[in-house]
Amino acid sequence: MKNEILVLLVAFSYLALLFLIAAWGDKRAEQGRSLIGSPTVYALSIAVYCTAWTFYGSVGRAAEAGPSFLLIYLGPTLAMLAGWMLIRKMVRIARAQRLTSIADFISARFGKSEAIGALVAGIAVIGIIPYIALQLKAITISFDVLTGYPAVGRQRGADISFLLDQSFWISIVLAVFIILFGTRQLDASERHEGMVTAIAFESLVKLFAFMTVGVFVVFVLYAGPTDLFAQAAKHPDLAGSMGLASVPGGAAGWVAYWCCLFSPF
Repeated sequence: MKNEILVLLVAFSYLALLFLIAAWGDKRAEQGRSLIGSPTVYALSIAVYCTAWTFYGSVGRAAEAGPSFLLIYLGPTLAMLAGWMLIRKMVRIARAQRLTSIADFISARFGKSEAIGALVAGIAVIGIIPYIALQLKAITISFDVLTGYPAVGRQRGADISFLLDQSFWISIVLAVFIILFGTRQLDASERHEGMVTAIAFESLVKLFAFMTVGVFVVFVLYAGPTDLFAQAAKHPDLAGSMGLASVPGGAAGWVAYWCCLFSPF
């Protein structure tokens, strides 16, 4: 119980810090001293793509299909390198037409049809619900790992009230955060500077955490990259997942999966 209280205290303290950073970003914007007018901050804000479920998904894919997990990151990275022209055109159209959502953007292509806008909005809502559920599941699993390992998930089930579910309260806090710093105004010219600043800071935290764990594993648990791969090669179940042969479909599967990740642009 003490462990759960400590984890919740740290989690909500971190969320409170993000609130403060977002408020500071908005205040700086009101003073005409924007924090997001920087390529570095913009690049860090794009890293919001790497969510909690991305972490579990990439780790699971690395364990099952070896190097194919790299495509989860290389695909969007290459897409952004080649997609800046399309993004710039979309931004110009959105500003000229005062569009605030993907539904507005697509409906504008068809004479700002309200029916098409409603259809796109409905599809977007239905499509995003499973993804949000995955994010909340990732938060719940992380909480269980931190407080109940190795008996993860044994105490969680349908009989638990949603009022006792930590992911429910965390989702409430995140919803309040989005309302305060993301949807207060529907203006195509609004830049949500506080939210972008908070996301950039969060990306720094994630980058630092990943680098710290990586250095610890490679240079503390093992005597460097060479030793790590040598130890992995001694295990047949791991040795088979260290090449392209472990990727479903082989090299052709690698290319197909990369094309799927690259296809949005």
